[in-house]
Amino acid sequence: MARKPPRPAGRSGSTPVPGHVVGTGDAPRSGTVLDFPGPRRSHRFRNTVLTLVSLAVVLGGLVAFAVFSPVLALQTIVVQGQSLTTADEIDAALEPLTGTSLTRISREDVLELLADKAPIEDVRIAAEPPSTLVVTLEERKPVAVVREGSEFVLIDSAGQHLAGVADREDVELPLIDGGTDAADSAMFSAITEVLAELPDPVLFRLTSASAGSVDSIKLSLDGDRTIFWGSSERSGEKALVVEAMLAMPAGDQPVKEFDVSTPDRPVTR
Repeated sequence: MARKPPRPAGRSGSTPVPGHVVGTGDAPRSGTVLDFPGPRRSHRFRNTVLTLVSLAVVLGGLVAFAVFSPVLALQTIVVQGQSLTTADEIDAALEPLTGTSLTRISREDVLELLADKAPIEDVRIAAEPPSTLVVTLEERKPVAVVREGSEFVLIDSAGQHLAGVADREDVELPLIDGGTDAADSAMFSAITEVLAELPDPVLFRLTSASAGSVDSIKLSLDGDRTIFWGSSERSGEKALVVEAMLAMPAGDQPVKEFDVSTPDRPVTR
């Protein structure tokens, strides 16, 4: 039986063999198709969302624990910086905070409860877990004493009553003439303004303070000596001059009056 001659490559009508590349003058070669996976953005987004949700749940749990847990409930109050008030007074005033979580107690809460305590100007608070609150008081500075009936009262530079005085002799502050009735006068304000400028070593040596007018303030010192201050203007400069003059060695003739009404030209008599 006669054999059919092979069909020439490249003739029209030829059928390519699957898996081979046919071309003129090229030998057949095999090929492989790779299947690349699609993008994984959806998986990354889902994982990110799940992570964020988990973190939110954990943080929420921590916040809830800190705010509501009885472990951090206030049990002990430590009071510092008091001289015109007592620790017992402050403890009693802050009693409503007992049992409150330390994380929920603010400086404003403490100030509100101490609002009726005249000597207290400001407070600082610090929590000491698990159950202690440290309250540091900033009290107003008393500058003088006034007579109120048969008693004596400490006042600050604004004329505010701070505390009663059990024994006048125990307080090294000047007595302002006129008592509490004079507290609203211009002369009273001028005197307290002067006293607020004095350094403590000078202030504690005064026995009284008076004024015939706002321009004639007079301070009495121990040893029957006086300081003629004049007006309250330039009080800072006058205070420095007085402090320097009092620190000078005593001369042969004792000085009875220090006149600093003009601080550039102080006079002694």
